[in-house]
Amino acid sequence: MTPIMKYFEYAHLPPHLQEVSKPIGELAHLMNDQLPDGPEKSAGLRKLLEAKDCLVRAKLA
Repeated sequence: MTPIMKYFEYAHLPPHLQEVSKPIGELAHLMNDQLPDGPEKSAGLRKLLEAKDCLVRAKLA
């Protein structure tokens, strides 16, 4: 597994945060599986992780 993928896990989160994190985690896994490894994939996953973090924090607000 690509090391960044561990940050897309969501099962440990409470349900109200899982509803935000889960769809993004599923998209990340889909992209990780379908796209070839390379710098653009790495950058895309990093940006998706950044977006997930922002949206989960928005749910906390």
